[in-house]
Amino acid sequence: MGPEQSRRRWLTLAVLGVTQLMVTLDATIINIALPRAQVALSFSAADREWVVTAYALSFGSLLLLGGRLGDLWGRRTALLVGLVGFAGASAVGGAATSFTMLVSARAVQGAFGAILAPAALAALTTAFTDPDERARAFSIYGALAGSGAAIGLILGGALTQWASWRWCLYVNLVFALVAVVGVIPLVPGGRGPYHRHVDLLGAVLGSAGLFGVVYGLSHAVTASWSATLSWGSIVAGAVVLVLFVLAERRSSHPLLPLRVVLDRARGGSLAGLFLTNLALFGAGLFLAYYLENSLGYSPLRTGIAFLPMVAAIAVSAQVAAARLITLSGPRPLVPAGMLLAALGLILFTRLPLRADYLGDVLPGLVLLGLGLGLVFAPGIATATGRVAPADAGAASASVNTVQQVGGSVGTALLNTLAVDATARSLSGGGGSALAAARAALHGFAVAYGWAAGILLGGALVLVVLLPSVGSLSAPRVDQASE
Repeated sequence: MGPEQSRRRWLTLAVLGVTQLMVTLDATIINIALPRAQVALSFSAADREWVVTAYALSFGSLLLLGGRLGDLWGRRTALLVGLVGFAGASAVGGAATSFTMLVSARAVQGAFGAILAPAALAALTTAFTDPDERARAFSIYGALAGSGAAIGLILGGALTQWASWRWCLYVNLVFALVAVVGVIPLVPGGRGPYHRHVDLLGAVLGSAGLFGVVYGLSHAVTASWSATLSWGSIVAGAVVLVLFVLAERRSSHPLLPLRVVLDRARGGSLAGLFLTNLALFGAGLFLAYYLENSLGYSPLRTGIAFLPMVAAIAVSAQVAAARLITLSGPRPLVPAGMLLAALGLILFTRLPLRADYLGDVLPGLVLLGLGLGLVFAPGIATATGRVAPADAGAASASVNTVQQVGGSVGTALLNTLAVDATARSLSGGGGSALAAARAALHGFAVAYGWAAGILLGGALVLVVLLPSVGSLSAPRVDQASE
């Protein structure tokens, strides 16, 4: 293994890191731009949610298919198709002259993101086979995955404040250009040698099932859980996903080989990533509301306030996860990370109406970041570890899917809990502005408490479920169907 090969691998990581960051931050950067986009394009507050939902629906429902297309086309082709399509849709969205044009562009963004995200992770999985190098690479990649949402808040605030809301979409052209220039010479070309067929039945069932679940959860955020469309979509999606599993068991070329998720190490890591994203997305949303509404921060200042969490993620992912995962395996790291993140959320349940950032907000952010680094770096590495090259796209798509669905579940569930708690508090607290502020803060505290409880319960389960030995060695080729 010469120095030139090693250098190429680390350059590949840099390029794939840019790709991952572009996809991850795009879920939050648009939130900062929405108020000004709404004024510019004259759409209603009710319609505003669709700018976010359109991306989530297409991205979440097409991830499994996107991962398998990467296996079929080859990593370089899938990355280039995803990058060019994502950039083109971003350009159209940035130039949007109507609400319909903007929402359509966001849906197309999500579709190409569903090809791009699994391809980037699969390319990383096959590029790094040495356990020590792989651990370091995934610590960096995991840090980007965990902090992308916060970076999106910072970048969105800066672009909206100093340029235009349209640059929250145009900025993807810069990311995509850098990534394309790097992908062409660094990522091996050629078609994937493992599968010549796409599991059409699996693609339809998997995409339809995920669409139903994500749509139902998104609808519950804007309407309610009691709405027929909310629970009906979730139930229908769940039923279709059961049919998807049954179909995959019988397929000779399954979209998602069940061996990928039934492995104890991978299954446990996927469960940890799901629960952590569930807690993170909901809690992060409420903390942003708290900083802006209760403390009066600007969007840019709100994004900057999350920087200590980003730094903590980087430190714990690099120093702890990268050095310990090959020695201890995921069992002590992922549950410990979930416990640290839960402690941070418990501190947030005690936030006062008028807080001191250093004394009240910062400790919880640091604990949350340290915990997330311990979950994301070893979790993603183990979820894609020891997987055959033929299944790398499917394993990577599974990681992205549990993160996306976990975020959707967290946003819907915790938002409902917060709204209900706020309404109950208001019913007995009078109608003054102070009473309303205290009721909102109580709602946030309830959501933080539930998120912390979910992480604590998940940590206890994963201590038993996860194996004690790592799964970061070279991919096994004997598990895949040729």
